[in-house]
Amino acid sequence: MLLTKRFLPYFATQCLGALNDNIYKNVLLLLVTFSQVKDLPISVDMFVNLAAGVFILPFFLFSAHAGVVADNMDKAKLIRRLKLLEVIIMSCAAIAIVIENYMMMLLLLFLTGSQSAYFGPVKYSLLPQALKDDELVTGNAWVEMGTFLSILVGTLSAGILVSEVNGTLWAAITVAVLALAGYLSSRAIPALPPQGVIEKIRFRPLSGTWRSIKKARQTPSIWMAILAISWFWFLGATYLTQFPNFAKLHLHSGATVVSLLLGMFSIGIAVGSFVCERFSYGHVELGLLPFGVLGLTVFGVDLLWAIPPVPVDAGFVYGLKAFIVESQHYRVMLDFFMIGVSGGLFIVPLYAFIQSRSAKGECAQAIAANNIMNSLFMVASALLSILLLGVAGWTIPQLFLLLAVMNFVVALYVYSQVPEFTQRFISYLLSHVMYRVTVTGRERIPKEGAGIIVCNHVSYVDALIIMGASTRPIRFVMDKSISEIPLLKYLFRHAGVIPICSPRQSETTYNQAFETIHEALINGELVCIFPEGRLTPDGELGEFRPGIDKILARDPVPVIPMALHGLWGSYFSHKGGHALAKMPKRFWSRVSVDLTDAVDGKLANKESLRVQVASLLGKS
Repeated sequence: MLLTKRFLPYFATQCLGALNDNIYKNVLLLLVTFSQVKDLPISVDMFVNLAAGVFILPFFLFSAHAGVVADNMDKAKLIRRLKLLEVIIMSCAAIAIVIENYMMMLLLLFLTGSQSAYFGPVKYSLLPQALKDDELVTGNAWVEMGTFLSILVGTLSAGILVSEVNGTLWAAITVAVLALAGYLSSRAIPALPPQGVIEKIRFRPLSGTWRSIKKARQTPSIWMAILAISWFWFLGATYLTQFPNFAKLHLHSGATVVSLLLGMFSIGIAVGSFVCERFSYGHVELGLLPFGVLGLTVFGVDLLWAIPPVPVDAGFVYGLKAFIVESQHYRVMLDFFMIGVSGGLFIVPLYAFIQSRSAKGECAQAIAANNIMNSLFMVASALLSILLLGVAGWTIPQLFLLLAVMNFVVALYVYSQVPEFTQRFISYLLSHVMYRVTVTGRERIPKEGAGIIVCNHVSYVDALIIMGASTRPIRFVMDKSISEIPLLKYLFRHAGVIPICSPRQSETTYNQAFETIHEALINGELVCIFPEGRLTPDGELGEFRPGIDKILARDPVPVIPMALHGLWGSYFSHKGGHALAKMPKRFWSRVSVDLTDAVDGKLANKESLRVQVASLLGKS
């Protein structure tokens, strides 16, 4: 995928853009920091803080408009126009750097931020359009790796350029050449026309921002994913901002060690992104999120105890080589690396989730809302740091400890609001820790619209296994007695399980189940039923009950036959005694989920569907 025309030119373009942004921004800050204060109309401290605000302000003002633009025109054409604008901006920036006109450079920094604000939504929203479903997580992993390594290289390169003889000239040449290279690479991006109904584009900076956020909040799962990503940027911005003072005050180190810590953090995110890609098994996997959350908390807390003792010589300052040689520093380095790894595990599936769940033609607007919230959270991180470190007198390690604790609290809130995240985690543990689940025919599950999955019923965890096999949420029709099993009933309730029983037990429950199924299908949801109506008592496929015919007579939607292999004999099946009432004997056994092509609901019935499922099971 990396070397294909549909990805490589885009990947090169976005990496060059992120690299150029960070070189220019850091060159400006370094030049100002080491220039004569009299050359500026304002103080250096004021200028540095103003520069940070000037770069982030466009994300508040223009992200909403950028999202609408990206959803309503060819994305490749939009990228080329934005990269051409970058060439113009950076050509002017090159002149400003050479003549050392800092206020002009500040204005151009605002324009650079504006160009980045318009590039952000199209940067992520084109992935689901350009890539296959099983490449989406991989694509996001490459993007996150490229972004953070570009930030690292850009930050380090700025310091090298400014320290060189004729550094301003070399910096000017660098930003201009990188902008031109980005434009040339964008020329190779293939056409990506708009997918939805084209809307009339109106430029409404403030009202558009709130409209974008309001629209994202209409889908709770996407909104929670946005908040979770924004929380990561809150954490990341705080860590990155505090690296210099943390190294100086608590590690007794110089600027080279700051670069080392930044490198450990950035490389960690790149590694975490690809760990996520490796263990997502080709689809969007929210089950990995808790591992990222746990890592951010555990290694964040450990930083408090990883700080080495004060050197005997109070005036001693570690250089890079001296710092690395001392084994007492390994734990700090490991903590920052693992915080990065955890961050990669955390954000890659969330970005892929937003892309896969956004309505067709509205992905860029969801990403725009995400960028707006990211900016707000980064501003909040700066305010919190100023309040706690400057006003309350906290130390940086105490701030890091607070972040780790807050991370756990935020995770609990997000998981309480979107139970699907919890369900996916438990499904992941079942599928990849307790069992080894393989899925054949996942692409046969319709990406959108109503549909019914019919499957054999082997164990109490069938629903959780099937949930992990689908990238879409599924409403399960389940025997009322199973849906009320202790512990599992909380998961089933939040998953929107539709309880059913025979009309003899409760005619009200029976009739309500079919009404709920009808409502779900009318709403375009995916429903799974187990037509046998009970767990198999002998491992064989039972007769299908007439409930499926009753559903299809009212809503003749496509039906996807599915078969579960390998769960008979598990702790959750009835083999050798009642399920859950015997000692577990099998762990990490092979389980497979097989799907075949959807059947027209107008032609399907219980007999024909049973034949289909039996065929998948390898039985007549």
